[in-house]
Amino acid sequence: MSLAASWNGLAERDRRVLAVGAIVVALLLVWGLGWYPLSRERDRLAERLEAARRDHAYVRVAEAEVQRLRSAGVRTLADRQGKSLLALADASARGGGLDGALKRIEPVGPRSVRANFEFAPFDVLADWLEAIVRDHGVRVTDFSADRVDATGLVNARVTLEDVP
Repeated sequence: MSLAASWNGLAERDRRVLAVGAIVVALLLVWGLGWYPLSRERDRLAERLEAARRDHAYVRVAEAEVQRLRSAGVRTLADRQGKSLLALADASARGGGLDGALKRIEPVGPRSVRANFEFAPFDVLADWLEAIVRDHGVRVTDFSADRVDATGLVNARVTLEDVP
């Protein structure tokens, strides 16, 4: 029996119920496969756009701060009372609360050193990096950290370089 013959064999009331049901199913499919995913994607993109705008505003503020610091001048190797970058990194890390975590500092070039830390408190390490960059005209050229089992502790490798 063909579809047309089956349709014609139905009572008028049954045909109306099936037609309304088919329209409802079609609308649900359009909503479920089209409208809803697009709406969710639009919301996700709106959130990403807002985050990007916040990041952009932060970068603009940070850029102004960098320009202010550049115009004020940053401390360089000459401002360290004759200390080498290796001695500065060692002394500042030990003075910054990382003496137990600091395992090795080694030169990796004429103007850079690598420091290795084990079981270092991440917050203390981040504060030390911020201070050495801010106060001594040094930049971090490489940083990697692996979380250890204890909360808030990391094994980290940091490469510092003198800013010319």
